[in-house]
Amino acid sequence: MSNEPSASAGTSAPTVADPATLSFEQARDELVRVVAELEQGAPTLEQSLTLWERGEALAARCEEWLVGAKRRLDAARSNAEEGGR
Repeated sequence: MSNEPSASAGTSAPTVADPATLSFEQARDELVRVVAELEQGAPTLEQSLTLWERGEALAARCEEWLVGAKRRLDAARSNAEEGGR
């Protein structure tokens, strides 16, 4: 059995980090764990819903990071093109 904290551990589960505070890598890694746990099947509907909601929040955080990275790359390309003229 895994030693990692789980949303299905009940009321004694450790507090999980706010997705807004996670790096891309942290959010991605936790999302992978959440998906794996959902695929295994949670014991109750409530636990499944909690995992699903956490997964949605983590996926949104990853999307924020990716959109931000794209903006930075677009800006760098624009600056490079302007400097080359």
